[in-house]
Amino acid sequence: MCGFGTGDVFLADCPARLAVELIADKWTVVVLSGLSGGPVRHGELVGLIGGISRKMLTQTLRRLEAHGLIRRHAYAEVPPRVEYELTPLGATLIDPIHTLTEWAWANGDAVLDALDAHAEAVAPGD
Repeated sequence: MCGFGTGDVFLADCPARLAVELIADKWTVVVLSGLSGGPVRHGELVGLIGGISRKMLTQTLRRLEAHGLIRRHAYAEVPPRVEYELTPLGATLIDPIHTLTEWAWANGDAVLDALDAHAEAVAPGD
């Protein structure tokens, strides 16, 4: 297993690496942020997130549930109703996600400017 040395988080058998890979997934942070306000139904999450297919959302929710970050609650009603919510473990990620969001708001234009500058620099035929 891994210790606490520099670079240990990147070792294949390190639990921290698994956690980093989980939160580095394209949709994980967005889904967790969508659940930060309390329990939400699947269809509501699709609307909150935008750009995610129902299938991809379902896969992401299942993975987050398997890793203990969210809880799925199916109500015994007709028609069936299912809600998703953060677990206490999942809730520990909300402050870091908010910090990342603040960074994105503050630096998003600079990132886009750098991308544009790079595209112009490598454009063929110019």
